[in-house]
Amino acid sequence: MSDAKATSEAPSSWMQKLKAEWLLLLFALLTIALALFDPQSLAKYQHWLQLPTLAGLMGLLIAIQGIRDSGLVQHAAVAVVARAHSLRSLGLLLVTATALLSMVLTNDVSLFLIVPLTVAIGSMSNLPVLRMVVLEALAVNAGSTLSPIGNPQNLLLWQHSQLPFLHFTLAMLPAAAVMFALVATFTWLWLPRDRIELAPDKIDGQVTSRRLGAWSMAALLAMVLLMEYHQAPLGSVLMLVLFALLARSSLARIDWLLLLTFAAIFLGLGHFAELPLVRHALDQVDFTRPLTLYASGIVASQLISNVPATVLLLDRTSNAIALAVAVNVGGFGLAIGSLANLIALRLANQPRGLRQLQLVSIPFLLVCAPLVYLAWRWLG
Repeated sequence: MSDAKATSEAPSSWMQKLKAEWLLLLFALLTIALALFDPQSLAKYQHWLQLPTLAGLMGLLIAIQGIRDSGLVQHAAVAVVARAHSLRSLGLLLVTATALLSMVLTNDVSLFLIVPLTVAIGSMSNLPVLRMVVLEALAVNAGSTLSPIGNPQNLLLWQHSQLPFLHFTLAMLPAAAVMFALVATFTWLWLPRDRIELAPDKIDGQVTSRRLGAWSMAALLAMVLLMEYHQAPLGSVLMLVLFALLARSSLARIDWLLLLTFAAIFLGLGHFAELPLVRHALDQVDFTRPLTLYASGIVASQLISNVPATVLLLDRTSNAIALAVAVNVGGFGLAIGSLANLIALRLANQPRGLRQLQLVSIPFLLVCAPLVYLAWRWLG
């Protein structure tokens, strides 16, 4: 009887797992289909896979897991809640911190720090976690827009254009200012005006392992520096060795399927962007017109994400700032518009997270896009 029950439950369990990993399955199927109908050389697949990016993501996942396991996140959550008086003020604090961190630590790193903190705060208070994570996904896109090192598309365009750091930043300021003003306003309107209510029995601000927390923080900073100097593969190997020797249990709790999901996304979207039909369609577009380039960058980001869209359009325009503004705005809208959106949802692991993000982010894009364009054309 028990064997029969176990057998009947097994398919259900597998179906639940497959449903949870639908994004991985979708892009894995896309990758396989394109490989069958449009086979390419091994070198092409290696290029599309973006191994340095995947290696950097793996190193960040390992370091952040160590910080979580040390209890530092819970400790920081207690400290943050103690300084806020209302959900709105707490929300604005988290949104501002997310935007500022994304300017200097890149968008994905800031999410790796802020989202676990948000989840920890939500576990001890009445903070609406999913709303907050959606707002942080918007904030990280707005904040990272300003900095040449804030996100991969800015870094690529900054290096390609060889513009001075300050020149690039000032040119992006009107767009970033409009984005953040909209995010801050929406945060104030969307979050409840209630006071923070704490659940005393769930407050645990004790650091369980100061040693693990200290060298995990050091490892995180080292990983960011190695990524900055294009040594992400070396950093990820060092992280694996370090944690295998000192905190093997943390490695077992890492979301390895997230890495597989991004690998499938990179392969599928990279191949799609290189299809002759796609390239031919782009040849028909006049990218010398600012509005055409702006709209094209946003639309391409909605279809293949903003980093592949940047690569696709990079050699079709000499106006790096115009393209940067377009693909950063394109990070709003559909979740695939920015891989940071997917990271935020995965870290939060909230029911109906994708649906909530897109219900907010798509209207946000429709409001943000024309306002940013006007600000960029008038003040840029």
